[in-house]
Amino acid sequence: MTRNRLLFSFALAGAVLTLAGFQAAPKPQNPADPIVAGFSKTTESSAADAMDQVVGQRGFMTHDMRPRIPGKIVGRAVTALLRETTPDKATPALSAKHSVEMIDNAKPGEVAVIVVENGLDVAGLGGLMGTTAKARGLTGVVIDGGVRDLEELRRLKLPVYSRSVVPSTTVGRWASVGNNIPVRCGGVTVRPGDIIIAGEDGVTVVPKEREAEVLKRALEIDERESKMIPHILKEKSLTKVIQMFNRI
Repeated sequence: MTRNRLLFSFALAGAVLTLAGFQAAPKPQNPADPIVAGFSKTTESSAADAMDQVVGQRGFMTHDMRPRIPGKIVGRAVTALLRETTPDKATPALSAKHSVEMIDNAKPGEVAVIVVENGLDVAGLGGLMGTTAKARGLTGVVIDGGVRDLEELRRLKLPVYSRSVVPSTTVGRWASVGNNIPVRCGGVTVRPGDIIIAGEDGVTVVPKEREAEVLKRALEIDERESKMIPHILKEKSLTKVIQMFNRI
C-alpha cells in the first residue's frame, strides 16, 4: 500500500469512528418522563401564563434571554454557577470546573443552566463544552451570561439561549462556584430538576413540585385558545370572542 493510500485509510477510519461516536450518543429526550413529554406539547408562553395562574409567581426569564442557536428546549435543569473573582482564583483549572463537571455528568434530555453572575461580557459556553453537551445528549443550554463559538455550535445544532454573545473567556475573570445548586438565571430561580421550556418567545421555568398543576393548566390554555380561533375568524371580533370564552 502506498503512503498516500495508507494516510487516506487512517483518515477514513478516524472519520468513521467519530461519526459512530456521535451516532451512539444518547437520544436527546427521555420518553420515560411524562411531565417532560407533556410540556413538549405546549409552549413557553402558555407555561408562563400557567405559572401566573397556578403558582402566582413569575416563571419567565428576562427579555434578553434569546435563542442564539434556535430550537425548542424542554427538559429538566442541571445547573452551574460562576462568580467574578481575581485572576489568581480564575485559573483554567478553576474557572469552568463545575460547568464541565455538570455537563460531563448530565443525563440525556437534561438542560444545562449556566449562570455567570454579572457576566454579560464573558462567555459561559463555547465550542468544546457545546460539543460535550451534544455528545451527552443534552436537549439544550441556557446561559445567564455570554456565549461564543456560534459557528461551531450552529454546526452541532444544539439549541443555545443566552443573554449576550461575546468572544471572551471566563478564564482569568470568573471562578467556578458550584454545580447542581439553586441559581438565579434571567431573573428566575432555577433548581436542579425544575422544568425548562424554551422557544422563540423566551424561556420559562416551572418548579418541580408544581409541575403537574402547571402542565395541566398550560394544556387547558392551549385547548381553549385553539377553540377561540375559529370563532375569531367567523366573528371578526376579538371582543365578542373574549366575552364568549371569558379569556384573552
